[in-house]
Amino acid sequence: MKRVLLVFSPLFLIACLLTSTPPPPNPVPATVIPDTAVPLTDVPPTSVPDTASPPTDVPPAPPPDVTTFPNPDTYIWETVVSGLERPVDIQHAGDERLFIIEKVGRIRIVQDGGLVDFPYLDISDRVGSRGNEQGLLGLAFHPNYAENGLFFVNYTDKGGDTVIARYRVTADPNIGDPSSEMVLLRVSQPFGNHNGGGLDFGLDGYLYIALGDGGSAGDPFGNGQKLDTFLGKILRLDVDSAEPYSIPTDNPFGNEIWAYGLRNPWRISFDSATGDLYIGDVGQGQWEEIDFIPAGAPGGFNFGWKYFEGTHGYNGAPPQDAQFEPPVAEYDHGQGCSVTGGYVYRGSMPEWSGIYFYGDYCTGTVWGLIRSDEGWQDQVLFGAVGNITSFGQDQSGEVYIATDGGQFLRLTPR
Repeated sequence: MKRVLLVFSPLFLIACLLTSTPPPPNPVPATVIPDTAVPLTDVPPTSVPDTASPPTDVPPAPPPDVTTFPNPDTYIWETVVSGLERPVDIQHAGDERLFIIEKVGRIRIVQDGGLVDFPYLDISDRVGSRGNEQGLLGLAFHPNYAENGLFFVNYTDKGGDTVIARYRVTADPNIGDPSSEMVLLRVSQPFGNHNGGGLDFGLDGYLYIALGDGGSAGDPFGNGQKLDTFLGKILRLDVDSAEPYSIPTDNPFGNEIWAYGLRNPWRISFDSATGDLYIGDVGQGQWEEIDFIPAGAPGGFNFGWKYFEGTHGYNGAPPQDAQFEPPVAEYDHGQGCSVTGGYVYRGSMPEWSGIYFYGDYCTGTVWGLIRSDEGWQDQVLFGAVGNITSFGQDQSGEVYIATDGGQFLRLTPR
């Protein structure tokens, strides 16, 4: 496995509070970043005897990934519904419905192009959402949700600490049971910001959890590089082998931690076709970044915070033998102020196939990212979409956006 050792002179940056929204950037030509990720061939395949009968209904293979960007001027982000209260996450449960988190503590359903009148789940009685980065922040449905009715949430409680909990659906498929809560983890949060919040199941069936470094500014406790705290990490849990969970035997440190060196991972997602993991990590004062873990790679990736902000030195000199995984894309605060991670498109428009969408909360800019043999191509696609709080994907692979103003948008041809 090849990782890149980055050595920079440490820069002592002072985080600044943005008091105005910068204008959307002008489109820029695609840039190419060499692909330094772990080769997929590092992990040998496991041979499993094929004793089952061949399936009779095999889904069609996805179209090949594109190598160039389509003309974004021929597409728009069309409003599906509006009037949501601070939506922050979009998920599906393997059917035609879409579930949208409102950070105050509710999950709403979009079905047949409209918003269902009553919430799927309302746990606002236990969710603390007074802080801008607090609230009900993440949702993931169990891969076997259709059979077991289990789903998982990530929220901050009334005391500001992180709770990872499991719930069950009721006999009514549009209503979850708030009394069914089983807490998997409670994580103490020293400050009110940098809570992360993302949840997702990998193709390996494990639950992945994104947690920020604990907040304030500049990671004052150095949590990003510590392996004795869950803060500033991606966790990986087996929620099927034991209750509330067990630790997968191949987790790299013998505990829940899968990857580290993160500041505030805001939205993580797996490519539904490949299993690659994408992470949008919010920067401190200058740089926003997208991190990447290829499918099949072992855990233990260190993304460098707070030695690095993006690919740029931030604070302190790292140990000489330290290995870091640089971001696959970054942008500076001349183009935005807070990255929102997105999804790889796998829908019905083949010209977008394999393109990873991500955006910026402040400017509403949407970028595309293409991985190819030549490296990573990164390009501005859309501007001023709104204050982007989340991207989402339906069961068919179409991509959506939620904005802080309550809009729920879908990418569609003009």
